[in-house]
Amino acid sequence: MSSNPKSKKQIIFQEAAELFRDKGYPATSMRDLAERVGLKPSSFYSHIKSKEEILQKICFDSAEKFTIGMKEVCDTEATNKEKLQLLIRLHIKVATEDPTTATVFNDEWRHLSEPHLSNFLALRRDYESHFLKIIEAGISTQEFKQISPSLVLYTIINSLRWLHFANKPTKELSATQIENDLIQLLLQGVEKNVL
Repeated sequence: MSSNPKSKKQIIFQEAAELFRDKGYPATSMRDLAERVGLKPSSFYSHIKSKEEILQKICFDSAEKFTIGMKEVCDTEATNKEKLQLLIRLHIKVATEDPTTATVFNDEWRHLSEPHLSNFLALRRDYESHFLKIIEAGISTQEFKQISPSLVLYTIINSLRWLHFANKPTKELSATQIENDLIQLLLQGVEKNVL
């Protein structure tokens, strides 16, 4: 028996993430959510104020994982190449540890209302700004090729967005092998060959 059973609210968030993933945020109703967790709508509101409360938690909890991860990477004495590897691993970890939440985070954030939408976008811009600085520093130190830093940034990020849909270890490829292969594939186009 688990020593730390999930609370009703945790179950609601988990089930809501699955519904948002399957139906989309706009098409999911509070009645859908209540039925999914076996509560009457009146009882459901004693746990959750609104559907957007759930979306906010999913988006900002996921954003926090990236923010904390970025701070840890920036605080290391690693080379820019090593930092880029760490950031790719961070994206893979977030996408594969909880693919349902990652799907909602990637696809449904646009439905946040103000001021939450602006706050979320500010967090994302700050994260991308730090990511860009690592790429620019790597170009400056000649670890990376002379390629547009923005092009590198968005190519890497967009190349990892599909993981929550398709990353399933197989007999041929373990989760670690998928991660290592992706890092090799993405870095080959960026890393400067040293003669």
